[in-house]
Amino acid sequence: MNNENNILALSIKDLFTSKMIKYSILPFVLSMLILYILFFVAAGIGLEQLDSSMHVESTQTTLENGIPHTESFSAVLKNTAIIKFLMSSAVTSWIATFLVYTIGSVLMLYFSIFVALLVIGFMTHMILQELRQRHYPDVELIGHSNFLEGILLTLKWVLIMFVLFMVFIPLYFIPVLNIVAFNFPLYYFFHKMMIYDVSSTICTKEEAFRIKAQYGNTLRLKTLILYLISLIPFVIFFATVFYVIYLGHSYFLEVRSMRAIKH
Repeated sequence: MNNENNILALSIKDLFTSKMIKYSILPFVLSMLILYILFFVAAGIGLEQLDSSMHVESTQTTLENGIPHTESFSAVLKNTAIIKFLMSSAVTSWIATFLVYTIGSVLMLYFSIFVALLVIGFMTHMILQELRQRHYPDVELIGHSNFLEGILLTLKWVLIMFVLFMVFIPLYFIPVLNIVAFNFPLYYFFHKMMIYDVSSTICTKEEAFRIKAQYGNTLRLKTLILYLISLIPFVIFFATVFYVIYLGHSYFLEVRSMRAIKH
Protein backbone atom coordinates (compact mmCIF):
# COMPACT_ATOMS: atom_id res chain seq x y z
CA MET A 1 0.00 0.00 0.00
CA ASN A 2 1.02 3.63 -0.46
CA ASN A 3 2.60 5.87 2.16
CA GLU A 4 0.35 5.67 5.22
CA ASN A 5 1.38 9.00 6.69
CA ASN A 6 0.39 10.84 3.51
CA ILE A 7 -2.92 8.95 3.30
CA LEU A 8 -3.74 9.67 6.94
CA ALA A 9 -2.89 13.38 6.64
CA LEU A 10 -4.93 13.71 3.44
CA SER A 11 -7.87 11.83 4.98
CA ILE A 12 -7.97 14.15 8.00
CA LYS A 13 -7.78 17.19 5.71
CA ASP A 14 -10.66 15.87 3.58
CA LEU A 15 -12.75 15.08 6.64
CA PHE A 16 -12.85 18.74 7.65
CA THR A 17 -14.12 20.04 4.33
CA SER A 18 -17.65 21.48 4.45
CA LYS A 19 -19.27 18.69 2.46
CA MET A 20 -17.63 15.90 4.45
CA ILE A 21 -18.66 17.56 7.72
CA LYS A 22 -22.25 17.53 6.46
CA TYR A 23 -21.89 13.87 5.53
CA SER A 24 -20.55 13.16 9.05
CA ILE A 25 -23.64 14.65 10.69
CA LEU A 26 -26.09 12.47 8.74
CA PRO A 27 -24.87 9.06 10.03
CA PHE A 28 -24.97 10.45 13.57
CA VAL A 29 -28.56 11.69 13.22
CA LEU A 30 -29.82 8.51 11.52
CA SER A 31 -28.02 6.17 13.93
CA MET A 32 -29.30 8.03 16.99
CA LEU A 33 -32.83 8.05 15.58
CA ILE A 34 -32.75 4.29 15.01
CA LEU A 35 -31.32 3.63 18.48
CA TYR A 36 -33.86 6.02 20.03
CA ILE A 37 -36.76 4.13 18.46
CA LEU A 38 -35.32 0.74 19.44
CA PHE A 39 -34.75 1.95 23.00
CA PHE A 40 -38.44 2.79 23.47
CA VAL A 41 -39.50 -0.49 21.86
CA ALA A 42 -37.22 -2.40 24.25
CA ALA A 43 -38.38 -0.28 27.19
CA GLY A 44 -42.01 -1.05 26.37
CA ILE A 45 -41.30 -4.77 26.26
CA GLY A 46 -39.44 -4.48 29.56
CA LEU A 47 -42.33 -2.73 31.26
CA GLU A 48 -44.72 -5.40 30.04
CA GLN A 49 -42.47 -8.04 31.55
CA LEU A 50 -42.38 -6.18 34.86
CA ASP A 51 -46.15 -6.02 34.93
CA SER A 52 -46.52 -9.73 34.25
CA SER A 53 -46.89 -12.20 37.04
CA MET A 54 -45.71 -15.66 38.04
CA HIS A 55 -48.23 -18.23 39.24
CA VAL A 56 -46.82 -20.58 41.89
CA GLU A 57 -48.62 -23.72 43.04
CA SER A 58 -47.53 -26.35 45.57
CA THR A 59 -49.23 -29.52 46.83
CA GLN A 60 -48.18 -31.52 49.91
CA THR A 61 -49.69 -34.76 51.22
CA THR A 62 -49.16 -35.91 54.83
CA LEU A 63 -50.43 -38.85 56.90
CA GLU A 64 -52.14 -38.23 60.22
CA ASN A 65 -53.33 -41.32 62.13
CA GLY A 66 -53.17 -43.25 58.88
CA ILE A 67 -55.43 -40.78 57.13
CA PRO A 68 -53.88 -38.83 54.19
CA HIS A 69 -54.27 -35.05 54.24
CA THR A 70 -53.53 -32.97 51.18
CA GLU A 71 -52.65 -29.28 51.48
CA SER A 72 -52.41 -26.99 48.49
CA PHE A 73 -50.66 -23.64 48.21
CA SER A 74 -51.35 -21.19 45.46
CA ALA A 75 -49.90 -17.70 45.01
CA VAL A 76 -49.32 -15.08 42.36
CA LEU A 77 -45.88 -13.50 42.56
CA LYS A 78 -45.37 -10.39 40.49
CA ASN A 79 -42.03 -9.73 38.83
CA THR A 80 -41.92 -6.35 40.56
CA ALA A 81 -41.95 -8.23 43.88
CA ILE A 82 -39.00 -10.34 42.73
CA ILE A 83 -37.08 -7.22 41.80
CA LYS A 84 -37.90 -5.62 45.16
CA PHE A 85 -36.64 -8.75 46.87
CA LEU A 86 -33.36 -8.63 44.94
CA MET A 87 -32.93 -4.95 45.72
CA SER A 88 -33.67 -5.45 49.43
CA SER A 89 -30.17 -6.86 49.97
CA ALA A 90 -27.12 -4.63 49.48
CA VAL A 91 -25.10 -7.47 47.91
CA THR A 92 -27.76 -8.67 45.46
CA SER A 93 -28.64 -5.06 44.64
CA TRP A 94 -25.02 -4.23 43.77
CA ILE A 95 -24.58 -7.38 41.69
CA ALA A 96 -27.85 -6.85 39.79
CA THR A 97 -27.08 -3.18 39.12
CA PHE A 98 -23.52 -3.95 38.01
CA LEU A 99 -24.63 -6.68 35.61
CA VAL A 100 -27.42 -4.57 34.11
CA TYR A 101 -25.22 -1.54 33.48
CA THR A 102 -22.16 -3.50 32.32
CA ILE A 103 -23.95 -5.87 29.97
CA GLY A 104 -26.27 -3.11 28.77
CA SER A 105 -23.39 -0.74 28.01
CA VAL A 106 -21.43 -3.38 26.08
CA LEU A 107 -24.46 -4.46 24.07
CA MET A 108 -25.36 -0.84 23.29
CA LEU A 109 -21.80 -0.12 22.13
CA TYR A 110 -21.76 -3.18 19.86
CA PHE A 111 -25.19 -2.44 18.51
CA SER A 112 -24.28 1.19 17.78
CA ILE A 113 -21.31 -0.02 15.69
CA PHE A 114 -23.60 -2.43 13.84
CA VAL A 115 -26.19 0.29 13.10
CA ALA A 116 -23.54 2.84 12.04
CA LEU A 117 -22.08 0.35 9.53
CA LEU A 118 -25.49 -0.22 7.97
CA VAL A 119 -26.15 3.53 7.73
CA ILE A 120 -22.77 4.43 6.19
CA GLY A 121 -23.25 1.73 3.56
CA PHE A 122 -25.92 3.89 1.92
CA MET A 123 -23.59 6.92 1.87
CA THR A 124 -20.35 5.34 0.67
CA HIS A 125 -20.91 6.14 -3.02
CA MET A 126 -21.54 9.84 -2.29
CA ILE A 127 -18.42 10.12 -0.13
CA LEU A 128 -16.20 8.37 -2.67
CA GLN A 129 -17.65 10.41 -5.52
CA GLU A 130 -16.69 13.59 -3.65
CA LEU A 131 -13.23 12.15 -3.00
CA ARG A 132 -12.82 11.33 -6.69
CA GLN A 133 -13.77 14.86 -7.77
CA ARG A 134 -11.24 16.36 -5.36
CA HIS A 135 -8.26 14.08 -5.95
CA TYR A 136 -8.82 11.35 -8.56
CA PRO A 137 -10.75 12.69 -11.58
CA ASP A 138 -8.76 10.28 -13.76
CA VAL A 139 -10.03 7.21 -11.84
CA GLU A 140 -13.47 6.07 -12.94
CA LEU A 141 -15.82 4.62 -10.33
CA ILE A 142 -16.54 1.39 -12.18
CA GLY A 143 -17.80 -0.65 -9.25
CA HIS A 144 -19.08 -4.20 -9.32
CA SER A 145 -21.97 -4.39 -6.88
CA ASN A 146 -25.74 -4.07 -6.99
CA PHE A 147 -28.39 -3.57 -4.32
CA LEU A 148 -29.50 -7.22 -4.19
CA GLU A 149 -25.93 -8.50 -3.91
CA GLY A 150 -25.22 -6.02 -1.12
CA ILE A 151 -28.30 -7.12 0.84
CA LEU A 152 -27.52 -10.83 0.44
CA LEU A 153 -23.87 -10.42 1.45
CA THR A 154 -24.85 -8.32 4.48
CA LEU A 155 -27.30 -11.00 5.61
CA LYS A 156 -24.63 -13.66 5.08
CA TRP A 157 -22.08 -11.75 7.19
CA VAL A 158 -24.65 -11.04 9.91
CA LEU A 159 -25.45 -14.76 10.10
CA ILE A 160 -21.76 -15.70 10.29
CA MET A 161 -21.26 -13.06 12.99
CA PHE A 162 -24.06 -14.54 15.15
CA VAL A 163 -22.72 -18.07 14.60
CA LEU A 164 -19.28 -16.91 15.78
CA PHE A 165 -20.84 -15.32 18.85
CA MET A 166 -22.47 -18.68 19.68
CA VAL A 167 -19.37 -20.78 18.93
CA PHE A 168 -17.19 -18.59 21.16
CA ILE A 169 -19.49 -18.88 24.21
CA PRO A 170 -17.10 -21.25 26.09
CA LEU A 171 -14.30 -18.67 25.65
CA TYR A 172 -16.31 -15.89 27.32
CA PHE A 173 -15.44 -17.30 30.74
CA ILE A 174 -11.65 -17.27 30.19
CA PRO A 175 -9.98 -14.00 31.27
CA VAL A 176 -8.16 -12.03 28.54
CA LEU A 177 -9.19 -14.53 25.89
CA ASN A 178 -12.80 -13.48 26.39
CA ILE A 179 -11.93 -9.96 25.18
CA VAL A 180 -10.88 -11.38 21.82
CA ALA A 181 -13.84 -13.76 21.74
CA PHE A 182 -16.30 -10.91 22.40
CA ASN A 183 -14.85 -8.64 19.73
CA PHE A 184 -13.79 -10.96 16.91
CA PRO A 185 -17.32 -11.63 15.52
CA LEU A 186 -18.18 -7.93 15.32
CA TYR A 187 -14.73 -7.11 13.90
CA TYR A 188 -15.35 -9.75 11.23
CA PHE A 189 -18.59 -7.97 10.25
CA PHE A 190 -16.90 -4.56 10.45
CA HIS A 191 -14.05 -5.61 8.16
CA LYS A 192 -16.30 -7.25 5.60
CA MET A 193 -18.71 -4.31 5.41
CA MET A 194 -16.09 -1.57 5.21
CA ILE A 195 -13.93 -3.31 2.60
CA TYR A 196 -16.91 -4.35 0.48
CA ASP A 197 -18.56 -0.92 0.54
CA VAL A 198 -15.38 0.84 -0.59
CA SER A 199 -13.97 -1.73 -3.02
CA SER A 200 -17.28 -2.52 -4.71
CA THR A 201 -17.81 1.20 -5.41
CA ILE A 202 -14.37 1.89 -6.91
CA CYS A 203 -13.01 -1.35 -8.35
CA THR A 204 -13.92 -4.01 -10.81
CA LYS A 205 -14.14 -7.52 -9.32
CA GLU A 206 -10.74 -8.35 -10.77
CA GLU A 207 -9.14 -5.24 -9.26
CA ALA A 208 -10.75 -5.87 -5.87
CA PHE A 209 -9.52 -9.48 -5.91
CA ARG A 210 -5.96 -8.45 -6.81
CA ILE A 211 -5.81 -5.81 -4.08
CA LYS A 212 -7.19 -8.29 -1.53
CA ALA A 213 -4.68 -10.96 -2.58
CA GLN A 214 -1.73 -8.56 -2.52
CA TYR A 215 -2.60 -6.37 0.45
CA GLY A 216 -5.01 -8.51 2.48
CA ASN A 217 -3.01 -8.35 5.72
CA THR A 218 -2.48 -4.59 5.37
CA LEU A 219 -6.22 -4.05 4.89
CA ARG A 220 -6.97 -6.21 7.94
CA LEU A 221 -4.53 -4.17 10.04
CA LYS A 222 -6.17 -0.94 8.87
CA THR A 223 -9.70 -2.11 9.64
CA LEU A 224 -8.54 -3.54 12.99
CA ILE A 225 -7.18 -0.13 14.02
CA LEU A 226 -10.40 1.53 12.85
CA TYR A 227 -12.47 -1.03 14.78
CA LEU A 228 -10.49 -0.43 17.98
CA ILE A 229 -11.15 3.30 17.60
CA SER A 230 -14.85 2.48 17.24
CA LEU A 231 -14.83 0.89 20.70
CA ILE A 232 -14.45 4.35 22.21
CA PRO A 233 -18.04 5.28 23.18
CA PHE A 234 -19.86 7.52 20.66
CA VAL A 235 -16.86 7.77 18.29
CA ILE A 236 -18.48 5.44 15.76
CA PHE A 237 -21.33 7.91 15.17
CA PHE A 238 -18.92 10.52 13.80
CA ALA A 239 -16.00 8.44 12.51
CA THR A 240 -17.60 6.26 9.82
CA VAL A 241 -17.20 8.96 7.15
CA PHE A 242 -13.49 9.20 8.02
CA TYR A 243 -13.20 5.42 7.71
CA VAL A 244 -14.61 5.53 4.18
CA ILE A 245 -12.31 8.45 3.25
CA TYR A 246 -9.24 6.69 4.66
CA LEU A 247 -9.90 3.34 2.98
CA GLY A 248 -11.07 5.16 -0.16
CA HIS A 249 -7.70 6.87 -0.60
CA SER A 250 -5.94 3.51 -0.27
CA TYR A 251 -8.11 1.94 -2.96
CA PHE A 252 -8.04 4.93 -5.30
CA LEU A 253 -4.24 5.00 -5.29
CA GLU A 254 -3.93 1.27 -5.94
CA VAL A 255 -6.55 1.27 -8.70
CA ARG A 256 -4.86 4.26 -10.35
CA SER A 257 -1.56 2.36 -10.39
CA MET A 258 -3.19 -0.80 -11.76
CA ARG A 259 -4.96 1.00 -14.58
CA ALA A 260 -1.85 3.02 -15.46
CA ILE A 261 0.14 -0.21 -15.88
CA LYS A 262 -2.59 -1.67 -18.13
CA HIS A 263 -2.42 1.31 -20.44
